[in-house]
Amino acid sequence: MKGLEKFEPETYYHIVNHAIGDENLFRNDDNYRYFLRRYANYMPSVCGTLAYCLMPNHIHFLIKTHNEETLTKHPKYHNDFHKLIMQQLSNLLNSYAKAYNKKYNRRGALWIDYTKRFQINSDHYLTRAINYIHQNPIKHGFTRNIDDWVYSSYQSISSNKPTLLSRNEVVGWFGDIKEYISFHSDHTAELLEEWEY
Repeated sequence: MKGLEKFEPETYYHIVNHAIGDENLFRNDDNYRYFLRRYANYMPSVCGTLAYCLMPNHIHFLIKTHNEETLTKHPKYHNDFHKLIMQQLSNLLNSYAKAYNKKYNRRGALWIDYTKRFQINSDHYLTRAINYIHQNPIKHGFTRNIDDWVYSSYQSISSNKPTLLSRNEVVGWFGDIKEYISFHSDHTAELLEEWEY
């Protein structure tokens, strides 16, 4: 089923999740930063991250799962790659929801029941997915300039600051940093309309 592909080793995926109803996931800068700290706590053990964008009511991540040898050595691995990665994702989302509910004196679920994951199986799709994720704030009318949205990986990849992102892989994918910036600026309107978020 589209959007519910199983996780496999050494594979690229576009991951999307959304708040329930009209709720926002992030109300201020502290919320965004806290979520990224939780992400850094749970996800690097199972995947590398090439791109992300945190929007007020939904999230996008482009990951590449680790190879089979690395995943089988994970302390929580029990002969099922998909289950391991889903568990790490679930732990991430649940830990954020618990902290969010406590902070805002709120109860109940924060995220929709399932995290969508789209397996990326072509070079063209990977390039478009990186662009789509970074262009998301423009698509949804939060900014007119890709540089203005600080809650995405676009600026981190463009800079020389330390990062947990797979920066070299992304820059190398486009050729160099100049080509990376140029591609994003030349393809602002190239947003995949068939994607829900």
